[in-house]
Amino acid sequence: MIPKEQIDALNMQFQYSPAEEILSWFLKHYQGQIGLASSLGLEDQVLTDMICKIDDTTRIFTLDTGRLFPETYRLIERTNKRYNINIEVFFSKPESIQEYVRINGINGFYYSIEQRKQCCQVRKLEPLQRAFKGLQVWICGLRHDQSVTRQHLNLVEWDAKNGLIKLNPLINFTEADVWKYIRENKVPYNNLHDKGFPSIGCQPCTRPVQTGDDIRAGRWWWENPEHKERGLHR
Repeated sequence: MIPKEQIDALNMQFQYSPAEEILSWFLKHYQGQIGLASSLGLEDQVLTDMICKIDDTTRIFTLDTGRLFPETYRLIERTNKRYNINIEVFFSKPESIQEYVRINGINGFYYSIEQRKQCCQVRKLEPLQRAFKGLQVWICGLRHDQSVTRQHLNLVEWDAKNGLIKLNPLINFTEADVWKYIRENKVPYNNLHDKGFPSIGCQPCTRPVQTGDDIRAGRWWWENPEHKERGLHR
């Protein structure tokens, strides 16, 4: 466990630093033990671009839940070709999916928060645990203004559940900042973002939003906003 004082010191050290400077320091000090957990969202694509410009040997991995949009799979290929990398893809255990579907049905996640969380557990959280092996730091694309569940987050946090430092280099970015970086650096992104999808996850759990809606309003839209996390960032 990292002492709270050390986490606080890192937050103080980098509180006014640009994201690239933060990433450069962590990629150097934790080389070989740091990785980007990418959902292929806008923020993670920005981080992929920044990381590849600093050290393109850094681990970048994603989770294939088996329920992703076709556009997301195409983005993995486009990103690999653009940066000459090979994003690691972690899959759910087939036996776990089969057991979930046997008990809850193919779309059981619609019926209750508990069943939705169980689905996230077998499709996302368990594969993520395997992806974390060998890491001391995981890089995330979280931002304060993404949702009510993320306003309390810091740049550097101790993830007690996973025993890792969690780094959020874009924590103070606005949505406008993200799009500005993408356009200026010609970063590949999911085409669904141009069709009203500000946040993209599994296909059955994601829909477009109306102008002015919260950017995560289309994720698990049948639940209250305070419940809308996979369990990764609680």
